[in-house]
Amino acid sequence: MIRIRPEDPGNADERTAIHAVNEAAFGGPDEADLVDALRAGEYALVSLVAVIGGKMTGHILFSRMWIDTSSARVSAVALAPVAVLPADQRKGIGGMLIRRGLELLRDRGERIVIVLGHPDYYPRFGFSTVKARLLASPFPAEAVMAMELSPGALDGVKGPVIYPPPFGIGPV
Repeated sequence: MIRIRPEDPGNADERTAIHAVNEAAFGGPDEADLVDALRAGEYALVSLVAVIGGKMTGHILFSRMWIDTSSARVSAVALAPVAVLPADQRKGIGGMLIRRGLELLRDRGERIVIVLGHPDYYPRFGFSTVKARLLASPFPAEAVMAMELSPGALDGVKGPVIYPPPFGIGPV
């Protein structure tokens, strides 16, 4: 049985386990270090873990980002990263983390989520390159997708996406 629950932010052992899951899933420390830096910079909005039989097997982080339009800076959410231990991949755990995270973001009143990811994977959750077409990003257009958690949230929104500093992505 897979249990999806919020990260316990005060639990150092859990933070260590989250770091290990991200490191194992991505084959190195970059994403794990990004999670730590986003958390430390207070950019993290929703952090969930997947647990099977008491063992942490997956993690997802949603953090604050923005879209600079000609008239205002619009709040948005970055989905990054989502990680599942290699032995537990392809079992639907990542999808469970994504769906639960999006549900919690809707409940919080968030309106826009942006992901940089595989164009064959994220559309099944409602992400679309069409929704992101007016957003300037340093990444290939086919990998940048957006989702409206509130219908019409991206209507008229055009401009560069601004990631928080831990991502290390400068202005477009």
